[in-house]
Amino acid sequence: MTIHDTRRPAPPAPTTRMVPPHPRERVLSFLDVTLFMVAAILVVDQLTATASIGVSSIGWWVVTIVLFFVPSALIIAELGTAYPYEGGIYDWVRRAYGPRWAARTTYWYWVNVAMWMPSVYLLFTGVMTGLFWHGASTLSQSLVAIVLTWVTVLVGIQTLRVDKRVTGGSALVKGAIILVIGIGGVVVAARHGTANGFSLHAMLPNLGVAKLYLPVLVYQLLGFELVSSLSGEMRRPRRDVARAIGLSGLALSALYVLGTLGILLVLPVEKIGLTAGLVESFKAIFGSSSPLPWILGVAVMVAYFGNMVTWSLGANRSAAEAAQVGEMPRIFAVESRRGAPLWAFILTGAVSTVVLLFAGLFLKSQDNLYYALFASSSVVFLLPYVLMFPAIIRLRARDAGAPRPFRVPGGRVGLWVSVVLATGSVVATLVLFLWTPGSPVDWAYTGPLLIIVATAVVVGEAIVGWCLRHGRSRPAVSDEERVALAAPEDLDGAR
Repeated sequence: MTIHDTRRPAPPAPTTRMVPPHPRERVLSFLDVTLFMVAAILVVDQLTATASIGVSSIGWWVVTIVLFFVPSALIIAELGTAYPYEGGIYDWVRRAYGPRWAARTTYWYWVNVAMWMPSVYLLFTGVMTGLFWHGASTLSQSLVAIVLTWVTVLVGIQTLRVDKRVTGGSALVKGAIILVIGIGGVVVAARHGTANGFSLHAMLPNLGVAKLYLPVLVYQLLGFELVSSLSGEMRRPRRDVARAIGLSGLALSALYVLGTLGILLVLPVEKIGLTAGLVESFKAIFGSSSPLPWILGVAVMVAYFGNMVTWSLGANRSAAEAAQVGEMPRIFAVESRRGAPLWAFILTGAVSTVVLLFAGLFLKSQDNLYYALFASSSVVFLLPYVLMFPAIIRLRARDAGAPRPFRVPGGRVGLWVSVVLATGSVVATLVLFLWTPGSPVDWAYTGPLLIIVATAVVVGEAIVGWCLRHGRSRPAVSDEERVALAAPEDLDGAR
């Protein structure tokens, strides 16, 4: 008698990660990748906060670009070209530290966008009130921001061919806005004098008031890694990522300095508002009776919208990749017929809506409301970078033989210097978001902020722990099999 074994085979052991069984359509060219980086990093909404530092912000921009922006760009250029696979930061952290830390990183990356979206759309409504809607209540503005949130979801679940037009257009609009502010500020200053005193001494970094706003400088220079979440849809990720970082990095550095300078040339520091400062700058340059401030104000609102589409694309794709191997809830991996992470976007919209309703009901001051939401999401946003930057040292040791089309220059010393500068800047920024050195802790501000951040982190720990205990991973695709799915142009560099 033949005995048949009727037991079901055991589920496969947790594996490194999944890629789609078929290659995605590779629609992102070098220009698309470059514009995506500009759209992600060029955050027009933070220019007023930077200008609020005063004239010394010009010196601080130079210091931050040299000591943080350049080292972080070099690290991401190596990671993005050595591991050009869908998921980006999730993939890098998983290779370096394993599934639990990768799952945490992906959750932090995803939830920060859902928490950050309300603050951006409150800036959007701040521009609206400055132009068309005087006297609108905070609750009314929150309701408009909720509508914008769901429009973002609808755009995000389209094909990448559609979405890349939004991100590319957003980059161009942002660049145009800053050029107008910078050039317009110079022209006005030449005709009527500057609104603030400019001298070499005044432009040197000042540790006094800058401690309140320096976190915003580092924050504005993060995001090169975002486009690598879409590596599976790039035509030539091994070639284009490093080149796009170089080109966009130069453009971003110039635009940030120019935009900050333009605001300071036309507005006294004490009159620069966090949510209405851009509109006031336009009025100072062109006059209140000119239609140009209205036109530029609408352009700023378009830029805010494009910024949220860009970040939600990358964050939701990373979350979907983690969900495919059971390290995030499976619902995040559900795609629309167009190949977009459908439920990841829907859940982003849901979290953003809850935050906006809560804020609209309990916070009355627009500037305080904006900064409370911005600071709490920013603290969560910074956590993945504490893991990502050091990961390159571990990956250099583990994957010593892996092809690296770009390497951080300077050998081992250059690598360590870049990692220490980049990671140290992020850790310092985390501290400065929570506490101003030299001052007693303001628990009226820091207490609620810590509660919001702790709640987000604890919820994430519960989700990650449950997924890793109960998730059923599907077989992973090896790096060799990934090469078979790669774009033909990348095969020589991938072998």
